Amino acid sequence: MVNSFAPVLKPGASILILGSMPGKRSLQEVQYYAHPRNAFWRIFCTLFMRDKDWVNSIDNYQQKIECLKNENIALWDVLQSCTRKSSLDADIVESSIVINDFSKLFTDNQSIKHIYFNGAKAEQLYKRYVIPTLSAQEKSLPMTRLPSTSPAHAAMSFEKKLQEWKVICG
Repeated sequence: MVNSFAPVLKPGASILILGSMPGKRSLQEVQYYAHPRNAFWRIFCTLFMRDKDWVNSIDNYQQKIECLKNENIALWDVLQSCTRKSSLDADIVESSIVINDFSKLFTDNQSIKHIYFNGAKAEQLYKRYVIPTLSAQEKSLPMTRLPSTSPAHAAMSFEKKLQEWKVICG
């Protein structure tokens, strides 16, 4: 059984980016998107004009989180816990899925105006397990699936992923 992290969130966040469940490297380091080949932080830093060296530094995870918060972006995962043999979403055992409490998240953070999914699995899990638990207003939040930043989604180039992720900049 693996467990996700608390949301990265500050009051007033307007964008929520959802993954499915942290991978093994992220769980080991207790950091979102810790795998060095995951493109999330590289995309984020490129979009918000951070120094290229900054994204590669291992010592600045808290700075990355603060930058997310300063851009009014919240980060979380659809799943609170699940059983999974590897880091691959395909290995998630459906019968073991426990979702995070999105009703509470949306009640406490009514400033969230748009949900972006980091990959197809996050979107699929959200629509299948979370949507049925939400109020009509919570269900009406706009949702956009973006290409996964995972190294497992290597068929798409970094440049193509970056182009599609630009939508979060407004």
